[in-house]
Amino acid sequence: MSERKLLILFGSQTGTAQDAAERISREAKRRHFCCRVEALDNYSVANLITETLVVFVCATTGQGDPPDNMMNFWRFIFRKNLPPSSLCQMDYAVLGLGDSSYPKFNFVAKKLHKRLLQLGGSPLLPVALGDDQHDLGPDAVIDPWLLDLWEKVLALYPLPPGLGVLSPDVLLPPRYALHFLDENADDGDQPQQEAARDTPSELRPFAALMVCNQRVTAESHFQDVRLIEFDITGSGMEYSAGDVVMIQPRNSPEDVQQFCQLLRLDPDRRFVLKPSEPDMALPAHLPQPCTIRHLVTHYLDISCVPRRSFFELLSYLSPDELEQEKLQEFSSAQGQEELYSYCNRPRRTTLEALWDFPHTTCVIPPAYLLDLIPRIRPRAFSIASSLLAHPNRIQILMAVVQYKTRLSKPRRGLCSTWLASLRPQHGDVWVPLWVKKGGMKFPAKPDTPMIMIGPGTGVAPFRAAVQERVAQGRKGNCLFFGCRQKSKDFYCQAEWEELVKKGFLTLFTAFSRDQEDKVYVQHRIRENKGLLWDLLSRDNAHIYVAGNAKEMPAGVAEALKTVFHLEGGLSTSEAEEYLAALERSHRFQSETWS
Repeated sequence: MSERKLLILFGSQTGTAQDAAERISREAKRRHFCCRVEALDNYSVANLITETLVVFVCATTGQGDPPDNMMNFWRFIFRKNLPPSSLCQMDYAVLGLGDSSYPKFNFVAKKLHKRLLQLGGSPLLPVALGDDQHDLGPDAVIDPWLLDLWEKVLALYPLPPGLGVLSPDVLLPPRYALHFLDENADDGDQPQQEAARDTPSELRPFAALMVCNQRVTAESHFQDVRLIEFDITGSGMEYSAGDVVMIQPRNSPEDVQQFCQLLRLDPDRRFVLKPSEPDMALPAHLPQPCTIRHLVTHYLDISCVPRRSFFELLSYLSPDELEQEKLQEFSSAQGQEELYSYCNRPRRTTLEALWDFPHTTCVIPPAYLLDLIPRIRPRAFSIASSLLAHPNRIQILMAVVQYKTRLSKPRRGLCSTWLASLRPQHGDVWVPLWVKKGGMKFPAKPDTPMIMIGPGTGVAPFRAAVQERVAQGRKGNCLFFGCRQKSKDFYCQAEWEELVKKGFLTLFTAFSRDQEDKVYVQHRIRENKGLLWDLLSRDNAHIYVAGNAKEMPAGVAEALKTVFHLEGGLSTSEAEEYLAALERSHRFQSETWS
């Protein structure tokens, strides 16, 4: 049995790749493999040369980038000095997860597959390219790919004599056992601010004091947008324009209370976790011992839309025939459209799904909670301030996420709702956070002009860049800002107007709803084509775009190509190539989000 070892390594940004990796692990255990699942950067990559069977599950983020938890692995695997026979003993398979609406669809998985091949690895089957855009999501690719994978794997590593594949009816043991302690104790939820020994990180966030939480849209405006400021004195954190702050949100006390009532859990009970397998690490983000309240408040993502694996595990635990039947349907390949309509379309939360299966929910063994519900992921926000202008401070510009679906209760973003609810004027409020390098790099040369296109909250990184450049006495800052109405959502209006007066900023605004015909930033780009072409062709300007990924980025790209055509005399194909060349040389950068 010892040589039937399978290693599953994942690179995951939002948790989908981790979920897929854990699904492969469960299927491997049914086939009696000794199986390990690790994030790529937690794995000691030098050991890869000794591995014989590895499945890689990799998401692609943004503009074809690897997820944060595989960055170090990525740098290592592309080292020029690795011998071409490094992985000649390894059989491997790569599962990619991406979104075909992005130009670099599944770039990371394709590139990794090719690199493993170059290093002597033997692919068990072609790289699988899961697609978020498919009606059934990535499962449309994963389901048939897994059938092929197990056929290939079992041909190389047959089942031990006398053992068959465990039936799907058999419930696998939980990953961790919960040992409850006798005494009751307080959670100790107040953050104990330690002297910062290390730079704050995901494992050791800094508890920053929120000093300001100000609404910057008119009360009558449909959207609540906040300018929030944190004090980071003593954290040792530094950042530059273009960097992001990661914030670790928590569930609301009402949701935590509901969850505990539904599952009949005492929130004050303390427990310690014990892994079910000797080499399995404990969750790094949970204290030991821990209370149920802390686990549910800070760790379990009860407000996320549940995945298929959630319903699959619930179906094993259900004592109720009707509920079990429905849960089995949701977790079957045939039931994915039904599941999509129930879960994804209305954005139903895990907590709401648990309400719908009351007979099952009240008998969930606590030990299965960590298998059932993923952990709360940190949220990234563009930093909207500069340390040169605001020493020891971080500011963010945050839209409070709220929208309607066919469910009666409005959908709310976990992090933005929590942050918006905090009232620093009523007492100290602490928020766990850390800083991360951002994707946008601003020019090192002080005299390089910048053309910044940032409608809505997309203006946040440009506010940081402008503050930084103004503090250094740099001019040549050109900003295109768009919003709905000048009187309602013109963020930082007084600040921009003051900088225009002082000669530090050239500002073009597009207020889409202030006149009959809608006017967007792309209209202003076309109107100012002469200035833009001069800045690009004569002064070597850099262009930056940030904001909602829906239609704006494509509209801006088209407007820029029009400028190249009309002012630069370039043909359609030359204008395309000119924009591509600006992108290759990092003179055109965009950061968009959906």
